[in-house]
Amino acid sequence: MAVEHDAGDLVRIVALLGAAVVAVPLFRRLGLGSVLGYLAAGLVVGPFGLAIFTEPAAILHVAELGVVMFLFIIGLEMRPSHLWQLRGQIFGLGALQVGLATVVMTGILLGFGLALPVAFLGAAGFVLTSTAIVMQLLGERGDIALPRGQRMVSILLFEDLLIVPLLALVAFMAPVVPGGDGGSRWLAVAQGVAALAGLVVVGLWALNPLFRLLARAKAREVMTAAALLVVLGSAVLMDMGGLSMAMGAFLAGVLLSESAFRHQLEADIEPFRGLLLGLFFLAVGMSLDLAVVAGNLAFIAAAVPVLMLAKGLCIYAVARLLRSSHGDAFDRAVLMAQGGEFAFVLYSAAVAVGLLDARTHANLTAIVVLSMVLTPLVVLAVRRLLPRPEAPSLAGVEAASGLQGSVLVIGFGRFGQVSSQALLARGVDVTIIDNDIGMITSAADFGFKVYFGDGTRLDVLHASGAGRARVIAVCVDDRAAATRIAEVVRSAFPQAAVLVRSFDREHALDLVRIGVDFQVRETFESAVIFGGAALRELGVDEDEALMVMDEVRRLDAERFALETAAGSAAAGAGLLHTNTGAGRMRQTPLVRPKAAGQVLNPDEAVSPAPASAGRRASSPD
Repeated sequence: MAVEHDAGDLVRIVALLGAAVVAVPLFRRLGLGSVLGYLAAGLVVGPFGLAIFTEPAAILHVAELGVVMFLFIIGLEMRPSHLWQLRGQIFGLGALQVGLATVVMTGILLGFGLALPVAFLGAAGFVLTSTAIVMQLLGERGDIALPRGQRMVSILLFEDLLIVPLLALVAFMAPVVPGGDGGSRWLAVAQGVAALAGLVVVGLWALNPLFRLLARAKAREVMTAAALLVVLGSAVLMDMGGLSMAMGAFLAGVLLSESAFRHQLEADIEPFRGLLLGLFFLAVGMSLDLAVVAGNLAFIAAAVPVLMLAKGLCIYAVARLLRSSHGDAFDRAVLMAQGGEFAFVLYSAAVAVGLLDARTHANLTAIVVLSMVLTPLVVLAVRRLLPRPEAPSLAGVEAASGLQGSVLVIGFGRFGQVSSQALLARGVDVTIIDNDIGMITSAADFGFKVYFGDGTRLDVLHASGAGRARVIAVCVDDRAAATRIAEVVRSAFPQAAVLVRSFDREHALDLVRIGVDFQVRETFESAVIFGGAALRELGVDEDEALMVMDEVRRLDAERFALETAAGSAAAGAGLLHTNTGAGRMRQTPLVRPKAAGQVLNPDEAVSPAPASAGRRASSPD
């Protein structure tokens, strides 16, 4: 029997994954977006479709972890300094939009015959926009980093923060049970405050030492396990305090946003986040109770469009009041007119304390789910019916928008430190990653912010902002690693110029074949300057020393061009100056050294050994 039960569960999981695999690509191909595909797939396999799943609430509870991880990643991007810059939009724009929409929708629900507390809770839940849907749609359009996208992110952040006081308000609005302990409300508040304080303490003083210890162990799977532990642990801590799990994950992300491990954490969480977020949308589709919709068809069919229209108009009015363009205001109203996943949390809390009965809870949940289902369709209809407004604001707007550097430096050893100085002196926004804990710690003592990350991993490069960087500088001191990074970067991020520190001539030839935009042998230029200094010490005047240095560079460039064309490091050997007379004839009659190891007469002009002379006779550098 146990085997049959396990087999049945496996069949249901296969059916769920199969529905997503079929529906999502199909809907994206039709231009309907992946969110609507997930919702449709959930509706098909849910209790009101093929009935493969009969308890969508259980799946939704697990799938909420997708939203939790999503907010953790948002928190990683929201450095405290960046949050401070957005404070006006978060607490000004966000509060004004939420306040106006809540008042208007409370009045509408009162008009539908609901009692004042119920109408307020219904409006407060519907005003909490779906972070998952809006961020998914913004990501598909590539608008998250643009100013209009950042304004929406700020509003979503305020609404996500609002769930905490709303849950506290539900606890205070709960009817007092005769003979009950009125002090339990204050106990719940104290538990919430204690959970927040505990998370802040752990985040500030324990997480970074933990990740430094694990990084030294160089066990990738343990780092991934630790990332999941941080996300789920913070969510559980908030849940134990009676607060939102998603808010706990968001706060953990903010606390780690300045950490050197930020990009590595984001890369480790991303696969789980995407899978669970898709599962969340599937569960939302399953949760659409068609029996409830049919039984209360008049109320729900009227409430969904009226509430969406009212919320959209409030959003548009606030945006225009704060001097957004008509196009941006309309776009924001269309994208944010739906209810969101936090409404389920709020309504469930209200049911638990007796503020909502089961029938009202089912109606309000159906309204929110339908609004989420309709949003991608409304966006698609608007896109088809109205041409997308031109966006002159794109001109001059940096894609990173301050969140990522326009230059990504991979490796911060001696070479990376020196090469970054020119960029930093010019005020360029530089992101630096390295996987050497000791170096990261030492760099911090000198005021550098270096993030922990393995540059050979594509997911880490994505998390480090390589997809938005204009220049990617590979400065690692490992030949094989530099080659792997160059191959990955060249194929995955064609928008960026790729500059690589090469080990020797053979490595440089390999990099040219890969197609990097610029490579330089790590010791070549310093050796040329060193040779010039030796000439000056021997009495050669400054102009002639500079001329010889330029000649060495020119011959080296010619030799490298021949080697590139022939595919062999021996092709340009005839252009080398040697101390045996077998090398190239000099255009300037200089005197050869008299004997190996003999002290030179400083009054005599000598021919310096070329700076590109290498370590191996078969392949000089």
